[in-house]
Amino acid sequence: MTDVALRKELLTLGHTDRSLACAVKAGTLAKPRRGAYVDGPLWRGLTREERYAIRVRAVLRQACADAVASHASALPFLTGPTWGVPLDEVHTTRRDGRAGRREAGIKQHRGVLLDGDVVAVGDLQVSAPMRAALEVATMATAEAGLVVLNHFLHRGDFTPGQIRARYEEGMDHWPKSLSTDLILRLGDPRVESVGESRTFWFLWRHHFPSPEPQFEVYDGPLIFAYLDFAFPDLGVWIEFDGKEKYLKFRREGESVVDAVVREKKRESRIAELTGWRCVRITWADLADPVQLERRIRSVIASVAVARGRR
Repeated sequence: MTDVALRKELLTLGHTDRSLACAVKAGTLAKPRRGAYVDGPLWRGLTREERYAIRVRAVLRQACADAVASHASALPFLTGPTWGVPLDEVHTTRRDGRAGRREAGIKQHRGVLLDGDVVAVGDLQVSAPMRAALEVATMATAEAGLVVLNHFLHRGDFTPGQIRARYEEGMDHWPKSLSTDLILRLGDPRVESVGESRTFWFLWRHHFPSPEPQFEVYDGPLIFAYLDFAFPDLGVWIEFDGKEKYLKFRREGESVVDAVVREKKRESRIAELTGWRCVRITWADLADPVQLERRIRSVIASVAVARGRR
């Protein structure tokens, strides 16, 4: 069994509450929530996000009211990022306009669903990317909301103008939407990854000048590289170094060491072409923003001194 099976369905197949309890105890079945069961070995091999998606599916199958997966609960089905987004509750939005309620592990919302607000993903109805991005902005931190927004913008699900228009079509009065306007102003389709969105947020939060994402560096008439974030006036650029760069984007037959060496050569060539200095940021750096701010400002200051000596 790889999908959610409800208790009432298993009882009709000959199971009893006792046999189900024994199967859960033996590990052949797992119980993601009350009255819902999945294959035990499958469940044990799932990530946190994948388990959350199964809980969402179980809630929708058990729901008495006509509802769609919304807010954070739409993200797994839209292949959206869940960094920083609370996954402790399943979120649904009622389609009948009635008031929502909260029960154990479930938060029902009431909202006006317009044409285009809902999409079908397999057999489920979920908030469309544009609505989901606006919904997440009301329940997560502004940084996490920006991560989600930039993901969908970069993927091309909608444009900044389209989501701004949808926000102003009644969603600007939603509860807990005070930071949504800020998130929409900071959103940029050029920002490609979770790490880059978090870096962009860090730079804004610590009052650095606005960087230019995906800055083009030319070697003669050809583009040699795209920089994650460039400060042309300061002579500095920033690269976010996540594992993906050295694992997912390795070339055929290339080892991780080979990829690191290639990236170092790329950095050296960019420095030759621009005369700028590079600051590399990792997940660990973002976890220590005070030290990171100090390091970046130190590099900016040293570049300014070096330029003054010329």
